[in-house]
Amino acid sequence: MVLCRGIEDIEFASKRLEQAAADQVVTPADRRLAMELIYGTIRRQATLDAIIKPFVRRGQNDVESDLWMILRIGAYQLVLLDGIPPHAALNETVELAKRVGRGGWPGFINGVLRSISRLVLGELSEKPAADAVPLADGRFRKLSQAIFPDPEAQPAEYFETAFSFPDWLARRWQKVYSREELFRLGTWFNLPSTISLRVNHLKTKRDDYLKLLVEQGLQAHAGTLPESIQLSSSVRVEDLPEFEAGWVTVQDESSMHAARMLAPRPGDKEKFLDLCAAPGGKTTHLAELLEGRGMVTAVDVQSERLMLIDQNVKRLGLRNVRLQLMSKDELDAPAGPFDGVLVDVPCSNTGVLGKRPEARWRIMPGDLRELPALQRRLLNLALDRVRPGGRVVYSTCSIEPDENRLLIDRVLQERPEFQLAEERTHVPGQPADGGYQALLVGKQAT
Repeated sequence: MVLCRGIEDIEFASKRLEQAAADQVVTPADRRLAMELIYGTIRRQATLDAIIKPFVRRGQNDVESDLWMILRIGAYQLVLLDGIPPHAALNETVELAKRVGRGGWPGFINGVLRSISRLVLGELSEKPAADAVPLADGRFRKLSQAIFPDPEAQPAEYFETAFSFPDWLARRWQKVYSREELFRLGTWFNLPSTISLRVNHLKTKRDDYLKLLVEQGLQAHAGTLPESIQLSSSVRVEDLPEFEAGWVTVQDESSMHAARMLAPRPGDKEKFLDLCAAPGGKTTHLAELLEGRGMVTAVDVQSERLMLIDQNVKRLGLRNVRLQLMSKDELDAPAGPFDGVLVDVPCSNTGVLGKRPEARWRIMPGDLRELPALQRRLLNLALDRVRPGGRVVYSTCSIEPDENRLLIDRVLQERPEFQLAEERTHVPGQPADGGYQALLVGKQAT
């Protein structure tokens, strides 16, 4: 039941699985498999639908939603997941149908999945094809018949179904990226997400924490930033050594660049503002870079989200963070002036569609027309709150130009007292999440 509900609500499924694991109902291996099925089925639902439809006489809208979800779960195991024998995947899925479904479901699911199992060949390929489904490792599993559009003649349509993305986004990206880059993005966003850690240098050193991870039997290596670690092993965040003691925070490397771009210098008088702060990853990074000195004012419009920041601040042992609730009309935003402001704006999340598998189905074309207005307003709010010569970092986890450089250019046309001093475009998979950061610096009066 957790799996069926989890396809619609990741947060619900995660909490249920954690509760079951705490009650020792679910083994660590079963928990990992369950989360793989939940995340994988959400990511690849368009792929799975294309595989299922040839073997179901009714249209998808004429099949009960829970029944179709169970078919997706079974198809995912048969086609996209290694390590589970076909007969075991089929039997377990039928048993799931018996537990949560109606009388006729098990037989129906058994027949459809047996047809799908015959579709899957043991052969792997290095090239996309209408009869090949992309796997998470970049290879393609051969099928006994063509299921997808021709990747040469219809690259956007192949990307949409074989890699599983909304049709409008596939068409949008086809205008920007080559076929090879489009398919590379599809592969990257369908990889199981890995954990990136930020070491709290106020508590420990990165090399010392790396040794601790190895001693715990976890595979990890140093990242590209002095405080970053890439974790290869699968582990619950709460089970990381000294996590509750505040030695590390989970944060992607691309996200870490935002606080670093502000170049905070430790000093008792340094004042920084994080304008869209929750859940606090960038706030606490700023506070750590200040070596616990100065002050970081963290603002959000929801009290529950401020509580998340407060929990992180306390866990990390930071005393240079002040929390402030801001109304949605922003009239009570902290006045400043600040030495630097970080504005990590709400965005389309198109740079992190792998880590947030549900995001690709929630974003709509209209969002890319509406979000820039909010982003420009927040950026102007930030620019109004820095001292002369102050620094503002604008940050997104989007790869859309309308939310990134094009927006910066428009704002700078209206605000000639600022200039673009630095920008960084994070390409998904090279080596981490996608996103964008721009450093705007106030011009000194002459």
